[in-house]
Amino acid sequence: MILVGDIGGTKTVLEAGRLQEGRWLPAFGARYAAADHGGFESVLRQFIGEWSLQDPRHAPVTAACFGVAGPVADNRAQMTNLPWIIDGAAISRSFAIPRVNVINDFAAAAHGIALLLPADLAVVQAGAPIARAPRLVIGAGTGLGVAHLLWADGAYRVVAGEAGHGGFAPTNAEQVELWRSVHAQCGRVTIEHIVSGPGLTRIYKFVDRDAVARGVDVTPAAIVARALEAGDAASLRALDLFIACYGEAAGNLALSVIARGGVYIAGGIAPKIFRRIAQGGFISAFNAKGSHSAVVQQMPVTVVLNERLGTLGCALVATMD
Repeated sequence: MILVGDIGGTKTVLEAGRLQEGRWLPAFGARYAAADHGGFESVLRQFIGEWSLQDPRHAPVTAACFGVAGPVADNRAQMTNLPWIIDGAAISRSFAIPRVNVINDFAAAAHGIALLLPADLAVVQAGAPIARAPRLVIGAGTGLGVAHLLWADGAYRVVAGEAGHGGFAPTNAEQVELWRSVHAQCGRVTIEHIVSGPGLTRIYKFVDRDAVARGVDVTPAAIVARALEAGDAASLRALDLFIACYGEAAGNLALSVIARGGVYIAGGIAPKIFRRIAQGGFISAFNAKGSHSAVVQQMPVTVVLNERLGTLGCALVATMD
């Protein structure tokens, strides 16, 4: 039995199960709000307790892998948006798990691409894929995750980083004004300040400047609901600006490796707003690269509809020798 987890800034998803013939078969899973716990070991104790209540005779855990939203070094991560430290060696000792891997959450997502089914993907741009060419995985949620897949020694190798903390580059007058608005609040403006759940809230406040004073709900879920279900003009404007910034950033990062192997838009937000993404604003911004527009137009772009991508990748890593 192996244990996998996707540890984000607002929630943690844990599953126990087996990987058989390229398919992840979970035996037990649960989701926990980060706000309810002081650290990851508290979450893990609760999960194991609940699992043992459901199945007192479950097989012992022989390996675990946790994808963590933050940089990882020496099998240990300090989370970016939570004051949590995830230490593989400490978890191994505390929970008697022989092998524990701690990896970046988008390294996990990149590994998970190999286990996706066709139904898990929605095409935004067919492009002209090249076998073994570089791939990009990018996804907005509480933050913005990025990883690359590069072919070497007969297989794709995952290279994760913190590109979401690179600088945001506005491309038109409206985005320049947005940059100024966020700069006044945050100082240096990163891509993640704009392309993330909190970023969507910042964009909405920029679009409707007295929304908070009027008591308008400016949470990402409320903005998306008003835009897609009620057709609210301010919410649609904010969402479309968010989508354009998302597409622009994804195209820039795809250019950095000429991602003709495919660009995968993951994270928790994209599946929820896919029907608006599919209307063209995302791919228009993605492809608007001046003299290199023809290059990015050849890149396949898909939205990952399966929100368990990170746990799939952790399952694969946990079974690697």
